[in-house]
Amino acid sequence: VQLQASGGVLVQSGGSLRLSCAASGVTLNYYYSVGWFRQVPGKEREGISCIRYGSTYYLESAKGRFTISRDNGANTVYLQMNSLKPEDTAVYYCATRNARRVGDTNCLTPAYMDYWGKGTQVTVSS
Repeated sequence: VQLQASGGVLVQSGGSLRLSCAASGVTLNYYYSVGWFRQVPGKEREGISCIRYGSTYYLESAKGRFTISRDNGANTVYLQMNSLKPEDTAVYYCATRNARRVGDTNCLTPAYMDYWGKGTQVTVSS
């Protein structure tokens, strides 16, 4: 399984950005949870948004600004980020897991996910 995140750039505060996560070796269908996480140096990785069995979940600070979506045909997951703030600056990662695997059900926790892509840097200037 390989996940490739892309789309991270330098953007001004208030701007928008769309991150993409292309998958290979796995089909990101209904039975695979997918999520976006971010991490800044010195802090733990945190879940931004995820999809599990068709339901979407968001970090409180991402609600109303970020939208996660999945293109099954392209086997790609997206994160549309609007109204970006300097505190959104981080390395963003995508991840996936077979939702049918018994265990934790909270897809916003990093421990839930099994496969990770390399991160993409998002920098929001003030």
